[in-house]
Amino acid sequence: MTDQTPRQTLEDDPAGDRPLRRRSRRWPLGALTLIAAIVVGVGILVFGGSDDSPTPTSIPALGGFEVPTGDAAPDFIIDLLDGTRFVLADELAAGRPVILNLWASWCTPCREEMPELDAAAAANPAVSFIGIAVDDDPTAAEEFAADIGVSYPLAIDEPGSVARKYPSPGLPTTFFISTDGRIVRVLYGGLTREQVSAAISEVFDL
Repeated sequence: MTDQTPRQTLEDDPAGDRPLRRRSRRWPLGALTLIAAIVVGVGILVFGGSDDSPTPTSIPALGGFEVPTGDAAPDFIIDLLDGTRFVLADELAAGRPVILNLWASWCTPCREEMPELDAAAAANPAVSFIGIAVDDDPTAAEEFAADIGVSYPLAIDEPGSVARKYPSPGLPTTFFISTDGRIVRVLYGGLTREQVSAAISEVFDL
């Protein structure tokens, strides 16, 4: 004769004679995939890739994304494409705040932004603008500069010294440096002339 008494599972033990088995709650696969995609995307944006030599990263227009500032601006000297030399300390000593824009020939937002910076430079002659190509091929950067044809000084950071002093998660990046030698604003992504002029009015005492 077969025993027809139903077996009592751990989940069915209301008296608590045996510990109840708790059913684990699992995340839906779609949610885990979305979280993983977000993490990977942020990592690529910030670090430009996972290999030993970071992949160049251009930052699309972010509406002037800003980071905390206030640090001393590292001094630098660089030869310009027109054959002259730019010395940050000299510009600041002369009472001219500096806008340092980092760009590259492979950066699509840079091409869109540089004419806007040129217009802002023309509208703010008391400010010294300089654009420096970083993480770029010198020949490609020179061709890009000739094609874009802005009037403010341009240079190529061939040894990478400026990029090391002014690190950025991508390009373009624009540093606003006050005459007392402080970085008073950093904006990521392509800027318009109106955004640049508004920032100048806010952070520089002119």
